[in-house]
Amino acid sequence: MPELPEVEALRRRVEEGALNRTIERVDLGNDTSHIDLPGPDDRGRLEGTQFTEARRHGKYLFAGSKSGPWLALHMGMAGSVRVYDAADGNPDYARLIVAFEGERRLAFRDPRKFGWAKVVETPEDEIAAHDLGPDALDLDRDTFISRLSGGRGAVKSALLDQSRIAGIGNLWADETLYQTGIAPDVKLPELADGQIADLHRAAIRILRTVCDTDATYSELPDAWLIHRRETGRACSRCDGKIESKKVGGRTSYYCPDHQGGGG
Repeated sequence: MPELPEVEALRRRVEEGALNRTIERVDLGNDTSHIDLPGPDDRGRLEGTQFTEARRHGKYLFAGSKSGPWLALHMGMAGSVRVYDAADGNPDYARLIVAFEGERRLAFRDPRKFGWAKVVETPEDEIAAHDLGPDALDLDRDTFISRLSGGRGAVKSALLDQSRIAGIGNLWADETLYQTGIAPDVKLPELADGQIADLHRAAIRILRTVCDTDATYSELPDAWLIHRRETGRACSRCDGKIESKKVGGRTSYYCPDHQGGGG
């Protein structure tokens, strides 16, 4: 599932190739049944406008202007955005196509149809409608600690709770816990503020590093968990082996030796 770094890479793609171009029309793509896409009236609202900025909040992508409206996108399990020229042809699984004056096009692709696209007044309205917490990369140490304080659930579940912190998903929650030596099922009350501060430093560093590669995993350090998410693989931080368990309904990969046994 695309997480914060993947969506940030898509935001940069839109910023670099689709801004300050007048929208001529917005068309539905192929096989658009069973996916939430804007109707003809909403699509028509974008015609004649320009995307002058591309924004991201957590896993949500927005393209629009100060006066609106905005195109809001959520990638679901496998969605993406392509910017291309008409001569190249529409990409596979294009569910929504923004045609700018001239040859430039922007397509929302979603092979598995778990994502959605809609036209909204402002990003802030959509962020509030989904009860999203602050973006993970915008949090300072004290705010991060306060967002993870309270509650009695597992730390992994808290990191995945988008109403607490927006943008951290399964992969980078596991990576953060792996690199800080904290078990995914440790309960929040068992963590000291210093440990939560360690999580903050690791999460910011990890997310920024992945963003710097445009979410190209092969460019990430070999010692990271992302390269060994398989039961029985050697841990890169100790002599242990990687194991997996369900935490809050999500599969978590971790090393029981240096991350402890958990709750």
